[in-house]
Amino acid sequence: MSGKTTNLTGGCACGRIRYKLKNDPLIVHACHCRDCQRITGSAFVINIWIEKQFVETSSKAAPTSFRLAGGTGQGHEVYFCDRCGTYLWSDYHGAPNDAYFVRAGTLDKPESVTPDVHIFTRSKLPWVQLPKDAPAFKTFYPFPKIWSAESKARLIRKAR
Repeated sequence: MSGKTTNLTGGCACGRIRYKLKNDPLIVHACHCRDCQRITGSAFVINIWIEKQFVETSSKAAPTSFRLAGGTGQGHEVYFCDRCGTYLWSDYHGAPNDAYFVRAGTLDKPESVTPDVHIFTRSKLPWVQLPKDAPAFKTFYPFPKIWSAESKARLIRKAR
């Protein structure tokens, strides 16, 4: 992730649901799993992993959620606008830090974030070329190997 990204804003396609990220992401994933491909209708998704407390919605409408079973068999909630259908974020119940995975494509300036790591590349579409220096893993990765010192400290503080 390049630079500080605090106070990024975004929302759904119809503008009914707006949000602001009030801290920098813990990490930004490009996920190539089949579930993300299916949900987005694309080759992968860019997810901003950030604690729920730092996602502030500024509209009267709240996202609607739906529980999906992921490829691991664990359930997760997907949150979307019930008027336009835009998926805004997911809540993976097994992920530490009581966090959301915000869809970077819903940011007002999606170019503000870049993936720190590519995950589940075992199901990456063959025509997708990853940057040569990008960390990439066939499934998930060990936190200590990839996360920044600041993000690890936030994870540890939250666990206490």
